[in-house]
Amino acid sequence: MGDFTHFNEHGRCHMVDVSEKSDTSRTAVAEGYVYVSSETFSLIRSGGVRKGDVLTVAQIAGIMGAKRTSDIIPMCHPLMLSGVNLDLSLDEEKSAVRIEATVKNRGSTGVEMEALTAVSVAALTVYDMCKAVQRDMRIGDIRLLHKEGGVHGVFHAE
Repeated sequence: MGDFTHFNEHGRCHMVDVSEKSDTSRTAVAEGYVYVSSETFSLIRSGGVRKGDVLTVAQIAGIMGAKRTSDIIPMCHPLMLSGVNLDLSLDEEKSAVRIEATVKNRGSTGVEMEALTAVSVAALTVYDMCKAVQRDMRIGDIRLLHKEGGVHGVFHAE
């Protein structure tokens, strides 16, 4: 199966054995957006969403999502995370909630999936909290911005 590490020599999936890899400091940063109407944007900004403080609840949900990544992504290793930070901000020009997650650990495998999961769970939480007001919100542009550590070194998105 070429360079796909999650397949064994028989083409069957497996969780990669990282027991021989050295522990290194690892960091990943991901971002994503929830695009909303101007009405929903105003409600989020003013704290008028009936379910509560959208940005705070989504921030907590994103942290929880990062911690549970291996429970929902089949081939991810359970990791001891040393830090998870979510920054949610309102982007008026895009009429969107911008979500950025930074995840850190010291281990034998990276934290990119944890950062991407944190953003995704936070975005889904924004949607859940605002769906009574708007059902056509759009979650998008979720991507890895930066990663460092491990054998592949540094990646920085253009």
